[in-house]
Amino acid sequence: MKKLICSAVFFSVVMTTPVHAADIEAKYAQSCATCHSAGVLGAPKKGDSTAWEPRLKQGSETLLSRVVNGYKNMPAKGLCNDCSDDDYIALIKFMSQ
Repeated sequence: MKKLICSAVFFSVVMTTPVHAADIEAKYAQSCATCHSAGVLGAPKKGDSTAWEPRLKQGSETLLSRVVNGYKNMPAKGLCNDCSDDDYIALIKFMSQ
């Protein structure tokens, strides 16, 4: 139940985040696509819902912390040093769909 609530909160935050889609697509192309388009070193590919599902269940706080601080092979801030927390959340949503 807790995981369901966390997922609902994650998506409600994402849905109310005032980030423009074109900006997110540009940030994805500039920072995330290198690894997430090809699945480099285990990065979940953009649009691979099977790979993203267990990650999304961890909740937005965990995912945001991992992006900001780095996790496994992903460098801190995912190479997007000018991204805000809202940008990171929007990027996660963009990649997971």
